Amino acid sequence: MFFYSYSLSKPMFRSRQRNMVSPEKLLYKQPSVLVGRTDVVAVTPWLAPIVWEGTFDPVLVDNIFKPMNLTIATTVFAVGKYVSFLQDFLETAEKHFMVGFNVRYYVFTDRPHEVPSVNLTQGRHLSVIQVPGSNRWQEISARRMEIIQTTIERQISREADYIFCLDVDSKFHSRWGAESLGRLVAVIHPGYYEQTRDRFPYERRPASTAYIPMDEGDYYYGGAMIGGFVEDVYTLTKVCRNRFEEDAGNSIEAAWQEESHLNRYLLYNKPSKVLSPEYLWQDFKAKTKEVKVIRFSGVIKNYAEIRPNV
Repeated sequence: MFFYSYSLSKPMFRSRQRNMVSPEKLLYKQPSVLVGRTDVVAVTPWLAPIVWEGTFDPVLVDNIFKPMNLTIATTVFAVGKYVSFLQDFLETAEKHFMVGFNVRYYVFTDRPHEVPSVNLTQGRHLSVIQVPGSNRWQEISARRMEIIQTTIERQISREADYIFCLDVDSKFHSRWGAESLGRLVAVIHPGYYEQTRDRFPYERRPASTAYIPMDEGDYYYGGAMIGGFVEDVYTLTKVCRNRFEEDAGNSIEAAWQEESHLNRYLLYNKPSKVLSPEYLWQDFKAKTKEVKVIRFSGVIKNYAEIRPNV
């Protein structure tokens, strides 16, 4: 078991220069520049892919990425009563998340003795890292960037190529594979992908470092998923942490804590890949016509029961 501590050392990151090599004689459906999804947009204005079902070939993607022998770090916070969601998260991840890849789960919790025992397949490992609890869920949420940053410095930078930071009160329902890998990866929030930017719940107070003006914004990204190369996610968490601390010094708390700072960061540091709401649905929402597959979804819960404050 590892205990949460600060580190001042500069992390050394693993190499990330890899070619997209497809095996010879691999058979897969011929791609077309004329036939494909017409009901959704599959590329951003800065030419980053938006990943939807039907925009990638899983056979081809797997055969390109699996020979690279990648390791995927996956962080989750199971603080307080949120530890009760951990078993479903891990068991469904073992069925659907990065199957066939090396995966290292990093579970941050104040209740290490309540972490369930889950059978992990070969090449997959779990580390439990003890962190303090809190009487305010907002503080737990806000400190996530700080804890991920310091854990990357201390450990993850040496152990993984990519990282996904996910919410534990969620379950996997279908494939989440190498199609999601990229330099810096964000997910479109399922509650706002049909809205215009003036309806996004950005931080609108100019005094906050998370401030976004009413006439700016691309998408509203969900804070329940941050991903990419370990080095790029490290930079993101470090910047967001510093901005949160600057706000705190001025007695300001952004509207949606780390999610507000994440959206500010991604507005000016564009993600190289954007995941559609298939990768962050909500169980209380009915599936819409454009969402062909629900891959990862937040479970229905009673916040009054699981949060230290509401």
